[in-house]
Amino acid sequence: MTFGIEAASYYVPSLYLEIKELAENRGIEPAKLEKGLGLHKMGFPDVHEDAATFAAEALLKLIEDYQLNPKEIARIYLGTESALDAAKPTASYAMQMVEEVLESEFGSRCFRNCDVVDMTFACIGAVDALHNSLDFVRANPDKKAVVIASDYAKYELASSGEYTQGGGAVAVLISSKPDLIEIENTWGIATESVFDFFKPRRHFKKEELVNAPESYPEKIEVFTDEPVFDGQYSNQCYQDRIREAYEHYKELTGKDKPYENWKYLIFHLPYAFHGKRVFTEIYSLENGLSYATPEEQKAVAKSEEYISFINEKIEKSQRASSEIGNMYTASIFMAMLSALQTSFNENEELKGQEIGFLGYGSGSKSKVFTGKVSENWKNVVAKWNLFDELKNRRSINFEAYEKLHRKQLKESVNENFKGFGLKYVELENPVLKGARYYHYQK
Repeated sequence: MTFGIEAASYYVPSLYLEIKELAENRGIEPAKLEKGLGLHKMGFPDVHEDAATFAAEALLKLIEDYQLNPKEIARIYLGTESALDAAKPTASYAMQMVEEVLESEFGSRCFRNCDVVDMTFACIGAVDALHNSLDFVRANPDKKAVVIASDYAKYELASSGEYTQGGGAVAVLISSKPDLIEIENTWGIATESVFDFFKPRRHFKKEELVNAPESYPEKIEVFTDEPVFDGQYSNQCYQDRIREAYEHYKELTGKDKPYENWKYLIFHLPYAFHGKRVFTEIYSLENGLSYATPEEQKAVAKSEEYISFINEKIEKSQRASSEIGNMYTASIFMAMLSALQTSFNENEELKGQEIGFLGYGSGSKSKVFTGKVSENWKNVVAKWNLFDELKNRRSINFEAYEKLHRKQLKESVNENFKGFGLKYVELENPVLKGARYYHYQK
């Protein structure tokens, strides 16, 4: 019996900012971002959107596109680092939104007996959810699970991470009928506790806050979506962890140069070209090349052999990232969709091909695992129309972008928006203060 991904769906915000416009307004040479990092557009949430609405959109699309019975889904595990509450899981909001839309067909609370939870480990949380859910269906082969990766990558305005923003969600159905990809049960893992990127509670003194009520404590904790990060250090941590996880995978499998047999290498992509940049070390080690100085690293990256390798095994997975930006936990899943959609569009047959996945989450952890493309993969991919959907989004100008970022707008930028949206947040009722309520716009 085989296990893996039976079906997949996604959601990308309807708004985007051209990277060229961001670069020009920040005094950055556009080519540095477009040609250097592979960035073209930055997906951005509208006023009413968040990680919960992203997840709900992807979940509903998964159910509708593949005509699933929600009552047969035993668990919904959400990987996210954009949680809306420190106690109530973001997955529960998404579940409730979808339940309400499906009520007329499946009755009230169709997910009543479904296990729902969030999993958080920076950008690898959804891979953890995948790993966990695969173990679940292997132990319960008659059950189905849904893994959702949903995030909004937000950085401070004018920061060094601003141009890597993005957002969206991918939902995958895990079962013993892996019509898309059969996942092998061998996982190379590497973990080290570091502070390369994290989202702490920030501390302020009461006297530093204007008009702070007397009832406030002397030290006030504030949480924000924007992370504390060291970009160069995080890149090094990423590189170190995937090398260690790859070496662990080799130890477990006994395979020599396993990447050579992978049709595609699917990475977590904080920006489109990141995967091909960080893999130079493993490529060098596997091929006996020197990789000590920055000059030697650049020489490997610019070699004809490595460029050919990238074009063959990595480039197709980058294309969606260039149009969306960083999706945090969803990035690795979107890279998979990008590669498979491109092969589908080019009428390429992938049946039986092995794909390597190299996940990373700051803090830090990497998981390396593989999957084999299933016989029915084209039937699954035929539902996506990924790149056509990306062409149907709406461009916003820089002024609107900054206002959305600062949460200065009350009305949606896209007046024709349809789908899930935040209706209001309770501010008065003391036992419901902060509760979030959503609606569905047809």
